[in-house]
Amino acid sequence: MHTCGALVGALDQGTSSTRFLVFEAQSGKLLSKHQVPISCVYPKEGWVEVDPKEILRTVHECIEGACSTLRQQNIPITAIKAVGITNQRETTIVWDRISGEPLHNAIVWLDMRTQLTVERLIDATPARDQNHLKDKTGLPISTYFSAVKLRWLLDNCAGVQSAVQDGRALFGTVDTWILWNLSGGTDGGVHLTDVTNASRTMLFNIHTLQWDSELCEFFDIPMSILPGVRSSSEIYASMAAGCLSGVPISGCLGDQSAALVGQLCFKSGQAKNTYGTGCFLLCNTGEKPVSSAHGLLTTIAYQLGPRQVPSYALEGSVAIAGGMVQWLRDNLGIIDSSDDLERLAAQAGASCGCYFVPAFSGLYAPYWDPSARGIICGLTRHTNKSHIAFATMEAVCFQTGEIFEAMKQDSGNILALLQVDGGMTSSNLLLQLQADILGIPVARPSITETTSLGAAIAAGMAEGIGVWHMEQIDQLDVTFETFNPQVAPEESTSRLQFWRKAVERSRGWETTMVQTKHS
Repeated sequence: MHTCGALVGALDQGTSSTRFLVFEAQSGKLLSKHQVPISCVYPKEGWVEVDPKEILRTVHECIEGACSTLRQQNIPITAIKAVGITNQRETTIVWDRISGEPLHNAIVWLDMRTQLTVERLIDATPARDQNHLKDKTGLPISTYFSAVKLRWLLDNCAGVQSAVQDGRALFGTVDTWILWNLSGGTDGGVHLTDVTNASRTMLFNIHTLQWDSELCEFFDIPMSILPGVRSSSEIYASMAAGCLSGVPISGCLGDQSAALVGQLCFKSGQAKNTYGTGCFLLCNTGEKPVSSAHGLLTTIAYQLGPRQVPSYALEGSVAIAGGMVQWLRDNLGIIDSSDDLERLAAQAGASCGCYFVPAFSGLYAPYWDPSARGIICGLTRHTNKSHIAFATMEAVCFQTGEIFEAMKQDSGNILALLQVDGGMTSSNLLLQLQADILGIPVARPSITETTSLGAAIAAGMAEGIGVWHMEQIDQLDVTFETFNPQVAPEESTSRLQFWRKAVERSRGWETTMVQTKHS
């Protein structure tokens, strides 16, 4: 039997896949990983859903698969001392606590069906102000966040309405759904979330760290269906069944917070950018929330224990990054895989004046404009698919560039280095473009699974687990590959100006969307 120290598992449930990873606590070394893709469904234009039961199926498959890999290495499963959960944020699920059945598909964070709901809510504010709730929540009223998705379900889904009236309904983001089921479901499952996920609902006061009765009243949402809120690092429950039965679940972080922890950004002023389906730049602002005047979100970064003071972050959220690659592959058939994108882009070496604004779900930070739609502009007879591939990579970097500028203005900090993670960061070309556009070095860590590592750290640090301590975490063997800017600042400024021109062309495209009852 292989000898090893304490291990920690991390369940990472994202928009496009579910993964379970097992880390060695002493070194942070990844010992086992199992990943299963998950498919969103698109019932109507602008609607994005996922089957909550499919999420659960992949969760169980990934846990069993990763444990099977450990057995093949002669590593005892009993060495796993804790499990952490990290998840796609904002995605909204309502289920029946008696039967355990979902009452509707999960409405995914990218979904835009709630635009009429958002307009109606903004109209109900004294000054028709999108930022009316920002003082309490740190967030603008937008289709992005859970409260408006939950309001839509209450307005449009008869099954949800009757379950709420009968006292059978439970609401949760993906972490809550997973935790409730893994801890027993209808047989004693715990209905809980953590502060990072709660802070993305628009129902949570990020200063008092509690559900806010005034916010719930504004959205007309009954507080009885909301989960209890805990810190990001404490024992919530134990696994009720399966190969990890009895193992404590002791970490919970929304995926972008988990990446911040996994990148060891524990000091104020440290920042990371994650390139996944969307793109998310978070800067740790310490123990005081910083309000944004430039379209960024104020959010809870983490709270590593119930007696710890939470840390806050400024966040720039971009809806579509890796989602562009999927679109080129699945909708246009220009590429067969993400590797093809880099190869094609490298062939072109430049976009030759072609700009791609991927406003498939409107524009998020810093614009918060739901009327925008995707455009490819600057096309000439010379433009081919290689130029579009290059423009796709540039678009990811330009979007990051805009939130980087906003962050600089809001925080007063000039970032000297950007740490990066996420699937797209395997591309050297992308990271070189990013360094050129930002004008600062971009650093890719040797530990690529930073989001999962963050969830594992939170789980391992929990009181009663104690297999990880802050001093140990600071000594994790992480090296970085750095990409330095290679173009003159004037060139980057010029390219960004053209990008902003393209963004303006994409705005004001779509007027009010039609909503249809769905039950």
